[in-house]
Amino acid sequence: MLVNRRHRILAAVVVVLALGAGMGAWIAAGSGDSGPRPVTADEASRLAIMRFRDFQAGGRAVAITVPDTAGEIVVTGSVDYRGKSGYAVVKGKGRNDSSAGLIRWTTTRVAVRPMPAAPDNAPAHPPADGWTDRALDPTAGPLDRALAIVLGLGNDRPDNAQLLPQNGAAWIAADQVNGRPVDVFTGPESRDRPGNAESVRYWLAADGILYRVRATIPGETDPVVIDFDTHEFVAIPPVG
Repeated sequence: MLVNRRHRILAAVVVVLALGAGMGAWIAAGSGDSGPRPVTADEASRLAIMRFRDFQAGGRAVAITVPDTAGEIVVTGSVDYRGKSGYAVVKGKGRNDSSAGLIRWTTTRVAVRPMPAAPDNAPAHPPADGWTDRALDPTAGPLDRALAIVLGLGNDRPDNAQLLPQNGAAWIAADQVNGRPVDVFTGPESRDRPGNAESVRYWLAADGILYRVRATIPGETDPVVIDFDTHEFVAIPPVG
């Protein structure tokens, strides 16, 4: 009788331990979640409000690293998501000083003003002369493509969260940007460029605020990288 009781107790202990081990493994698996995987409903909602958050903010400070055959081009300044315009300093890495200067752009035009000794931050009052203006052409090269991508990251209304999972949006990994916890996502397929979901990644906080974007540019080995809030946002001065 006593032996049977001991056997029952031992069996119960084994079951509890087994359940505990299983639960621990399940928790460990959940905490070590790795992607890619389809986005959850909550994650789709965060992606859907991402561009609207930028529009709500009015503008964001940005640092854009653009690949180039002679090195990198770094564009540091501000973007106005309501006025759809940007203003920044351009500096080259691995290039001579001829790449340095100021840049202003909209969805259709870009103006560049060379400055051999460009400052770290764009002056509050842009020079009145010395600008060269041309059409913005996202297909012409990585710089124009990067400028167009940045302006496209703001919108006056949220996207449709229900369509994002259907169109290929995926969670990739958990990460940090400047100490902020974020999740890394790929966006949905583009209607005009199917199969491009993997070419753009978003580093997105729990409140839907975007802190980094990495976009692969056709023909370039290295991606365009856009970092937000790396410095203080300065309102973009009016032209003239």
